[in-house]
Amino acid sequence: MIPRGTGMVTARQVAESLGVAVSTVGRALADDPRISPRTKLLVREAAERLGYVESLPAQMMRGGSSRLIGLMLPDIRNSFYATIADAMSACCDAAGYQLVFSIADSPEAEARHVRHLASARAAGIVIVPTPDPRPETCEMLARFPHVQLLRRVPGLSPAWFGIDDMECLRAGTAHLIARGHRRIAYIGGSTAYSTGAARLAGFRRAFSEAGIDPALAIERLGPPADGRFGAEAVASLWEEASPPSAIITGAVQLTGAVLQTLAGSRPAGASELAIVGFGDEPSFSWWRGELTAIAMPIQELAQACGSWLIERLQAGAAIEAHAGTASARLVSYPQRG
Repeated sequence: MIPRGTGMVTARQVAESLGVAVSTVGRALADDPRISPRTKLLVREAAERLGYVESLPAQMMRGGSSRLIGLMLPDIRNSFYATIADAMSACCDAAGYQLVFSIADSPEAEARHVRHLASARAAGIVIVPTPDPRPETCEMLARFPHVQLLRRVPGLSPAWFGIDDMECLRAGTAHLIARGHRRIAYIGGSTAYSTGAARLAGFRRAFSEAGIDPALAIERLGPPADGRFGAEAVASLWEEASPPSAIITGAVQLTGAVLQTLAGSRPAGASELAIVGFGDEPSFSWWRGELTAIAMPIQELAQACGSWLIERLQAGAAIEAHAGTASARLVSYPQRG
C-alpha cells in the first residue's frame, strides 16, 4: 500500500499495486478498447485510492483526447448566459468531464479560443458562434465534435440546440396586438445574427397574421449586447411623429437597457407603455410598470445540449444533424406600486 502524501504517485506505482504492466494502466485510463471493462474499473479504483493524477500531455501522446469540454459564449453579464454555464458545468461534472469556459465576442477571439481548445485536445465544444466565423475557425472545429447553441451558422456542426426565436417574438407581439396595441416598437438584435433575423421575422409575422398595416410597426436593430444601442433606440422612439404605445425587445441585454432608460428619462407617455421583454431576469424585478416577460427554459436547453454531446462522446458516435428546439412562454406581471 502506498500512503497518500508521500510525493507524486506514478503510473508505475499504480501498476505495481495491481500487478499489471505500466502500459496497461495508461491504456485503461485512456479507455482503450483493448483493455477489458473489469481491468479498467480496477485501474481507476486503484488510481483514485492512491491519489494518482494522470498527466494530460502523456494522455495526449497516446493519441487520446482530454476530458475537457469547451463552452464558448459571447457574454456572461446576465443570468441568461450564466444559467447556461451553470447547467453545462453540472452536466459535465456528472459525466466525469470538466467544463472550460471562454468568452468569444468577436471572430478573432473565437478563433483564438478554438485554437487553444484544439491544442488541449478538448473532447468537444459547445459554441454560441459569432455571425461570421473565420475560415480557420471552421476548419479547426471540423476536426472534432462540436455543437452550436442558440445561434446557428452555416459551415459549422449540423447539430444545434436553441430557442424557437420566430415563435417567441410572434407570440409576444400577438399578445400586445390582442390587447389593442397597433403602434408597436421592436428593439432587437441585428439580422446578422441568426437569432436576430428569426426574431424580427416573428415580429413582422404577428402583424401580417393580424392583418395590421406594417407601417404602424417601428423597428430598431443593432448589437444585442450593447446597452448604449438600447438606450439610443428608446430615445429615438419619442422623435417619431406618433410614438409607440408598446415596446417589445429581442435580447435580454436590450430589455434591461429599455427599462433603465425609461426609468431614467421618463418621457411623456412612458408610464402607460406596455412592454414585452425578452428574458425573465431576476434583475428586472425593480421595474414597477407593466411588463410581460418572454421566459425561456434555458437551463433545460443547456442540459439537453450537454447531455446529447456527452452521450455521443462516450459512444464514439459521429455528430449528426440534430435540432433541439425549446419553446418560450409569456409571463405577465401586473403593474406594481
